[in-house]
Amino acid sequence: MPEGTNPPIGGSGASRGALGALLPLLAAAAAVLVVHLVLQQFQHTGMAYWTKVLIFAGINVTLAVSLNLINGITGQFSIGHAGFMAVGAYAAAFVTYTVTHPSGGGEVPPYALQVVVFLVALVLGGLVAACVGWLVGLPSLRLKGDYLAIVTLGAGEIILVLLQNSSSVPALSVLGGALGMYGLTLYTDFFWVWLVAAVTIAVNLRLRDSSHGRAFLAVRENEIAAEAVGVDTTRYKVRAFVIGAFFAGVAGGLHAHALGNITPSPTDFGFVRSFEVVAMVVLGGMGSVSGSVLAALTLTFLLEGLREIQKLTGLDLRMVIYSVLLVTLMLVRPSGLLGSREIWEVLRRRARPAAAARGAR
Repeated sequence: MPEGTNPPIGGSGASRGALGALLPLLAAAAAVLVVHLVLQQFQHTGMAYWTKVLIFAGINVTLAVSLNLINGITGQFSIGHAGFMAVGAYAAAFVTYTVTHPSGGGEVPPYALQVVVFLVALVLGGLVAACVGWLVGLPSLRLKGDYLAIVTLGAGEIILVLLQNSSSVPALSVLGGALGMYGLTLYTDFFWVWLVAAVTIAVNLRLRDSSHGRAFLAVRENEIAAEAVGVDTTRYKVRAFVIGAFFAGVAGGLHAHALGNITPSPTDFGFVRSFEVVAMVVLGGMGSVSGSVLAALTLTFLLEGLREIQKLTGLDLRMVIYSVLLVTLMLVRPSGLLGSREIWEVLRRRARPAAAARGAR
């Protein structure tokens, strides 16, 4: 800075940019806390069930938005996301069980310290899942299309089989093998789930609009052209894979401590679960973060709403109706609910003709 000049009032542009990125996240955290406190006041009125539904909807939001970074923004096709969720779930459960559970070998600390251990376990679960994502992604992301899908599917199934046979390794016997882990403390609540979902959304939006995000989008649009302008396509694909796996691992830790038990079953962590998350990303629109959020909420509440039909008819037609609705929606909206745009972009575009019509009057 030249002599005799004063620094700009309000700090540097970098600090203002960081503050501008942090303020929406703090506002979202405050809103989540308020809703959490309100829900706690109405637990005795039958809201406990719907609070549980909201918890699993938030976990699905985190899974869908994290997979959208891989499949939607970077243009890859991973169908092994549930495998990374399983790694994070077991890693987080292992930490909380051995440290805070009385039968896990550790002394039970005060509840405030237990919550700290839970948060550390979530981060460690995400980091372990990210490491597994790196190990899977580094050799496989040189592949494209169907070949990559097959590799990620195989990796997810390998993770599931290893967890099912973990009891044969003495050091991993606490994981329970095919029986899984039971008796976990129910640390997960509405606040933690939706705070993690808000962080996942914020990170994805900021990352997409950064220079790294432009590289991800370049890889999606045309890998050859991206390489021609100097983008290391393999490195960026692996980076997207690692970040997506991290948040999937955190979602897995939340899932484990919401149920209180985890088993390495295909329904919870197998291909079926991975396909559900892929359906959320495709339904919301490939590359649309808000579309993934909207689709995750829609599909979660749709399945729960169809339970009422099951009660009335006595027949479990939920998956039949669910599948028909999905097929119908994809025929009507083949690009998903929002395409590659965000919901505020769609609303702004629709507001312009209305404003022009009012101005013409």
